Amino acid sequence: MRPFERQSPIIFLGIILLSLGLPHVATAQDPTPSDDEVNAIAKQLYCPVCENVPLDACGTQACIQWRGIIRDKLAEGWTEDEIKQYFVDQYGDRVLAEPPRRGLNWLAYIVPPAAFLAGVYLLYKGFQTWKTPSADHASPQESVSKTTAADDKYISRLEEELRNR
Repeated sequence: MRPFERQSPIIFLGIILLSLGLPHVATAQDPTPSDDEVNAIAKQLYCPVCENVPLDACGTQACIQWRGIIRDKLAEGWTEDEIKQYFVDQYGDRVLAEPPRRGLNWLAYIVPPAAFLAGVYLLYKGFQTWKTPSADHASPQESVSKTTAADDKYISRLEEELRNR
């Protein structure tokens, strides 16, 4: 065997390891973000000018400019949270579709589930009372026997008083 043939597997393995360690050329990406990327962020923001209109659905010139700002920020490499924070810094928490979880905004997260649970509890209690008959709503035979016994008592007392006169 020649010396080169004995070392060929080692050389081949070395070339593979070196090629893995070298930086790879990445394919070039389009620097401008797509409309879907812009609208994904714009859906989470409300137009500061229009009342209760999401930024992605608003057709005012201001909203078109704000979507352009989102596109520019994405092209610069900003993250979604940084872009949302930028708009919050400019216009306040009211531009967020989901209120931040701090302060009185916690009520928006606590009250609906609590109201739902209270409603379920009230329905449960209501069904329980509808299911069990009360003393006022006894069966017809029981009510007849009770009224007959009570009527007999009153009739006998009335007859007694009439005789005494």
